[in-house]
Amino acid sequence: MNAAMVAENFGEACPASAPFFGYMGAAAALIFANLGAAYGTAKSGVGICSMGVMHPGLIMKSIIPVVMAGVIGIYGFIIAVVVGTKIKEPVGGGSQAVTPQYTLFSAFGHLGSGLTGGLSGLAAGMAIGIVGDAGVRATAQQPKLFVGMILILIFAEALGLYGLIVALIMSSSGGGSCPSA
Repeated sequence: MNAAMVAENFGEACPASAPFFGYMGAAAALIFANLGAAYGTAKSGVGICSMGVMHPGLIMKSIIPVVMAGVIGIYGFIIAVVVGTKIKEPVGGGSQAVTPQYTLFSAFGHLGSGLTGGLSGLAAGMAIGIVGDAGVRATAQQPKLFVGMILILIFAEALGLYGLIVALIMSSSGGGSCPSA
């Protein structure tokens, strides 16, 4: 391969903009998962407060949806940390030419990873919030509904867990290496 072909492939495989996409993946994972966790916490909290007026003894038992919503935020944090630590900074500088070390393939894999985990977390958090709100209010009126509420919450949490697993698989795919100029 001659120097012109290496330079041409180098620009396509490892552009200077590649880290932007990787960092956007990390940001998307954390932002969307935390949006879901915040919505789930707020919506469930409203139900707990409403239910607590009539049955204050059930408040601690009804905290489960809030805890499950918080776990969704942790999923986003894990993805963001994994993706963020895999982004490689360019080497060189000063009198040497700056050489990128992060491929576009890896960058788009990390962007997809962040969007997968983050949007799954957002969906799971919304589901947990809605079920938690209605579930704790219903449990206050009919205690036998508690087990059913917990099962539905577990299935909603699984959506975020699926996103976490797929995001970790996507972020670990090999991206090759940047050719040296």
